[in-house]
Amino acid sequence: MTAQKGSAFLLKISDGANPPTYQTVAGLRTTQMSVTGETVVTTSKDSGGWRELLSGAGTRTVSVSAAGIFLGSAAETRIRVNAMEGTLDDYELSFEDGEKLRGRFLVQRLDYAGDFNGERNYTLQLESSGAIAAA
Repeated sequence: MTAQKGSAFLLKISDGANPPTYQTVAGLRTTQMSVTGETVVTTSKDSGGWRELLSGAGTRTVSVSAAGIFLGSAAETRIRVNAMEGTLDDYELSFEDGEKLRGRFLVQRLDYAGDFNGERNYTLQLESSGAIAAA
């Protein structure tokens, strides 16, 4: 197993066409993905004092956070419009080894910032809606 470059961990957004084409969100410096699974506890008196969990139950979610320099790309504009309208959209996460994950996400948070002597930057938080699948 070889190490993978963080710069090759990309966030892409659909162009809305059918079939969709995915465009890289420009200017990203960091991308992070978290997978969370809700547990369903099935512990009973027969468990011998050990907690037991139900496999395949509960709710799973994928959260994506990213930060970068604002470049005014079409992808950034689409994300801003989605954030303002509360619209779900199709996104893709791609990795250096060729693996891709696709699903629908809601922009949960979009922040812009800029110092008087620096670049304008942004951070965003996406929350999954429905299944996230390998592409």
